[in-house]
Amino acid sequence: MSASLPNHPSLAVTAKAPTLTEIHDSHADFVWRSLQRLGVPQADLEDALQEVFLVVHKRLKSFDHSSRVTTWLFGIALRVAAAQRRRAHRRYEQPSDAVFEATDASLAANPERGALLRERVSQFEWALDRLGLERRAVFVMYEVEGISAVDIADMLELPVGTVYSRLSTARAEFSAAVQRLEQRAARGKP
Repeated sequence: MSASLPNHPSLAVTAKAPTLTEIHDSHADFVWRSLQRLGVPQADLEDALQEVFLVVHKRLKSFDHSSRVTTWLFGIALRVAAAQRRRAHRRYEQPSDAVFEATDASLAANPERGALLRERVSQFEWALDRLGLERRAVFVMYEVEGISAVDIADMLELPVGTVYSRLSTARAEFSAAVQRLEQRAARGKP
């Protein structure tokens, strides 16, 4: 990113690239949420977050700023989440319930509202878990993070049509999962 005055190339103004610390400080929460939404278990989130920023450290000089930093970070988080799923130890671990931390004072003051929110988050995560990683990634990027289909296609090196196809399939699978949850609730099953 440089801008120069006409006929004065020596007066070029170059934007300073962000440092690892600046990227971490600005985007660690985004990466954390992305890893959660990509299915990284709560117990592994800190390690996965650290792994993402190790990759950022190694590749920061090669980042060309042709996409947004968040798009680049999401791509790294996606690959870290995929690697987590492939690791053998994941097959033998039993997931534990995630600890809910109320960050909103109104939730802490209203236990019923907090319980409802915990239930909704749990249902959302359950429905996301029904999606394959490729469809889940597109769904989360588009529907939750608001990344455009064109940016998703660039980041995942896919045709835009493939992104829309995966998004359509993910929406259908997500809706079907939510519908199954609602049917179970209507029958009184957890």
